[in-house]
Parts: sequence; structure tokens; C-alpha cells
Amino acid sequence: MVAIADAHAVITGGSSGIGLSVARLLAQRGARLSLVARRPAPLAEAAATLSAAGHRVQTAAVDVADRDAVTAALAGLSEAFGPCDVLVTSAGVVEPGYFSDLDDDDFRQMMSVDYFGTLWPIRAVVPTMVQRRRGSIVGVSSGAGLVGVFGYSAYSPAKFAVRGLLEVLRCELAPHGVHVGCACPPDTDTPQLAYENQFKPPETAAISGAIKPLSADRVAASIVRGIDKEQFLITADTQTRVLARVAGLLPGVLHSTFDRQVRKVQRSRTGG
Repeated sequence: MVAIADAHAVITGGSSGIGLSVARLLAQRGARLSLVARRPAPLAEAAATLSAAGHRVQTAAVDVADRDAVTAALAGLSEAFGPCDVLVTSAGVVEPGYFSDLDDDDFRQMMSVDYFGTLWPIRAVVPTMVQRRRGSIVGVSSGAGLVGVFGYSAYSPAKFAVRGLLEVLRCELAPHGVHVGCACPPDTDTPQLAYENQFKPPETAAISGAIKPLSADRVAASIVRGIDKEQFLITADTQTRVLARVAGLLPGVLHSTFDRQVRKVQRSRTGG
């Protein structure tokens, strides 16, 4: 088990949303923080807020989809704060839309940022974790990484890939004393969700609209608890825990439920 106090925690997507909330909780437990994000201004603002509260924090403005840049950035961060003890990969993007309306670049971007943007940081920290026989890695997948959802033909496959990667790594790294977890949050009240909601097809909104988005702090708390308890599947609410079970055991039930919601929306639009 990783002791969070004085651990070096690296959080991708750490400038906002779930990543920033995770950073705050880990900092309150005494961790040294390395925040990684693409945009320098929000990253500097997040670091300044954490530093003003007395926390130790450093940053790297880098695109997580760029393997060489990520590897170099994490090497530099480790020089200052020591090898990574905890890695949380929360950087991600989502572009909802009808399959036929999405551009090819949307599919490439989801895989590049959501999947490879998870893979490259993990590749960078695993060798030292294995060498020291300790560490914790939590990748952020999604409820849409548990079951395919209408309107997420670019996003869901990338998040399924993240979950698949983490399931394999759980098996491979456990003998080396390294914990691997997969967080699957539902809709979460973040800037990313606000952006996404502008482009969701009405069928997608109907499927997700019955569930009130969780706060980023609640999701972050579940991730930190997952690190403490060395859990693999990390969920923040009962509905997602049930979804995970039903998706594996009774997928037909979910498909029928989704299909009914889609038909209802489409009938309302055609007056049928």
C-alpha cells in the first residue's frame, strides 16, 4: 500500500475538474504534487492556488498525446520530487455526436488523448514503480467505458480501451507490488461536461439526463479511497456500481433500456 503522506503524486489533467479535485485531496494528505495539463494558464492558476494553501506543487504544460513530451516532462518532474509514487491519469476529451456526423479526426483525437494520453504517462512511471516494488496507478475511464452509449461512438471505444489496458496491467503489476485502479465516473460537473452538453444528440441527453451529475470532489474522493483500499474498479455512486454489474451479466437489459429511450426521443421529433 502506498502511503500518500509525502508521496510524489502525478496527476494528468490536473488543472481542472476531477484532476484538480484529486490534487487537492492528495495535497491535504501531505503529497507532493506534479500537475500535468496542456494549457499553461489554467495550470499556473491551479498551481498558484495550491501553493498559496501551503502545498508543494510543480507543473508541466504538455500534451499527454505526445509520447516524447510526456516522457521528458515526467522525467523532469521526478528529478525535482523523486520517483512517482501515485499516478492519476485524468486528462481526457469527449466529442459526442451521431456516428455519421463525426469527422475522422474526432475518432483519432479520442484515441490519441483518452487512450494514448493514458498509456504514455503509465509507460513513463512503471519502470521505477516495479524497481521499487511500490506505487499506485489510477486511470480514469468512464461509465461510457463500461457500456456503449448512443452518441459516443468516438468516446466510448477509447474509454473501453483504457479499461482494457488497466485490466491487463492489474494482472501484470500486482506481483511487483504496484496497485492499478480503473475509475469509471458517470457524468461529472466539470468544464468538460459543460462543453460536451452543447453537442450531445437528444438521444444521448435522454439516456444520461435522468442522472444528476456528480461533483468533481465526490469523484475525486472515490479515487483517493480507491488508492487507499487498492481497489481495481473505482466508482463514486451506486448507479455506476450497478451498471458495472449489469453490463457484465445482463447486457441485454441495458440495451433494451437504452433502445426504449432512443425510440421515445425519435418519436417525439417525428410526431409518431
